[in-house]
Amino acid sequence: MKLSSYLNPKCIYLNLEGNTKEDIIAQMIDNTAKYDKTFNESVDSIKKSVLAREAEVSTAMGSGIAIPHARVDGYDDILISIGIMKEPIECEMADMRNKDLVKIFFMITAETLKSKVILKIMSSITKIAVKDKVLLEKLKNAKTGAEVYDLLSHINVKIENKITAEDVMDPTIKPASPYDTLDDIARRLITEEKPGFPVVDNNGYFLGEMTERELISFGMPSYTSVMDDLDFFTIGEPFEEYLKNEKTATIEEIYRKKTSVVDRKTPIMEICLLMVNKGFTRIYVVENGKYYGTILRSHIIKKVLHI
Repeated sequence: MKLSSYLNPKCIYLNLEGNTKEDIIAQMIDNTAKYDKTFNESVDSIKKSVLAREAEVSTAMGSGIAIPHARVDGYDDILISIGIMKEPIECEMADMRNKDLVKIFFMITAETLKSKVILKIMSSITKIAVKDKVLLEKLKNAKTGAEVYDLLSHINVKIENKITAEDVMDPTIKPASPYDTLDDIARRLITEEKPGFPVVDNNGYFLGEMTERELISFGMPSYTSVMDDLDFFTIGEPFEEYLKNEKTATIEEIYRKKTSVVDRKTPIMEICLLMVNKGFTRIYVVENGKYYGTILRSHIIKKVLHI
């Protein structure tokens, strides 16, 4: 199916104005109810569901895009409405720590059991944001709804396929370099509130991961790993090595080389089995040696169980 198959050309709105993303979403819902009969029949439930979902977790995803969405009981359809702002508005992103200037709202409404369809559509939109900056800029600067529709008419949404790693991965997590310093990584772990990062070379080839564990382990005597009682240590003494070298020592010798990787087409069930049975909290998406994205347990909950 083409992405445009889920679009009603009349439900593409340009030059929207508003102070908050809730204002814009409400405008889009009210306008769409005028042009789509099936949507109008469930408009109250749709508005309630979309705004409630947005209140739980912001759908601003970066690159100037937000994807408000909801599954609605009794709504027997799948529809994408698009709103393009006259001027972008500042919105909190899902992690609540960062903000983005959102220019385009892709609003997806679907029947309750259509989680797979919503996820596939969201994956296609995310690919535009991450992989096709030229198309993204054309969409942001489109002059007519017909132009937007035409630009999206070439984008495929492979609904018939199973949910895969490519659908649930986060391609926006910035990888670490083996030449990052200990201090670089410590700052990122704190500010980004991530337990670890993929490590890649200058050409984007996956090397391993750098986590909190490796950072804490640096500077501790190697024999501490086989001791049960460390009471004889002076408090803080094991980290003297770290404190001396945090600004200059790199992670090149300490990042973890062996970790769990899958390719982009790995089925979601295989990924879940790795997380549940093997205890992996992070899985990296790697194909032909190249890094593509990271899958956390929270991504499974957010993108599959509670979309």
